[in-house]
This record gives sequence, structure tokens and C-alpha cells, in this order.
Amino acid sequence: MSRRIPDLYLHLGETHVHHLNYGIFLLAGVGAYLLFWHPIGRNLEIAAIIYGSGMALTFDEFGMWLHLGGSYWQRASLDAITVISSVFGLITFAPSLKRFRFQHWAGTAVISIAVSVFFFMLIESFKYVGKVVIPVLQEIEVESPP
Repeated sequence: MSRRIPDLYLHLGETHVHHLNYGIFLLAGVGAYLLFWHPIGRNLEIAAIIYGSGMALTFDEFGMWLHLGGSYWQRASLDAITVISSVFGLITFAPSLKRFRFQHWAGTAVISIAVSVFFFMLIESFKYVGKVVIPVLQEIEVESPP
């Protein structure tokens, strides 16, 4: 917003194309590829990497999902990336459901409670951001030359 780095973003006329759109197209493309071609082996691994990249590009703009038309820089996007990455990491290293034992179910319950508390705190933090941080960011946007 302060124009300290070069503008490397795609602009179509006066419209800035956010990377959320790139992520959606990657997700749609990988979904179609998986649906119609059923890849295996190395091709499936490449599809997984592209899918993960599409998810990252999409969830990085999570704040814009919540506040359409709001400020571009939003804490909700960072929080969403953190939560999604954590959940994907837990799923990656979790045993299959057939091998789940009591400690796995207990861990799942603890994590579910922690995520619920996190989302409650996130919603409460929006009130703080709305009062304190958003006006400062809007001031920076107004002061920055186009």
C-alpha cells in the first residue's frame, strides 16, 4: 500500500486481479483433471502440489471473503492460512481411521476445542481491528499515490 515495492500485480484496466482468482482457477483445473483423467504416480503428486498452491492462493485472501469490499490487508487472511496449514499438517501425519485409538480421539477433541476457542477469539479480535487498525490502514491507502 505504501508503494515501496514495485507493482508486479496483474491489472486489467483499473481492476487489480487478486491472486484469489488464480487459486480458484488452479483448484478448478486440478479438480477437472482429477475427475476426468484419474492420474496415478508422479502425475498425482504434481496434481497435489498444484492443488496445494491453489488452496494457498485462495485462502490467503480469506479476509476478503469475510469482508467483501473491505481493506485489502486483513488479519483474517493470515489467521486462515495458519489454521488451514495446521489442519492439513495434522491430517497428513494422522493414522488412518481404522488405526485410531483413544489417545487419537482425545487429541482430536482437544484440537477441536482449541480451534473453536481460536475462532471465538478471532471474531472478538475483529471488533478491535475495526476500531484501531482499519482506520490506520485506510489512511495509508488514501495517502499512497496511485
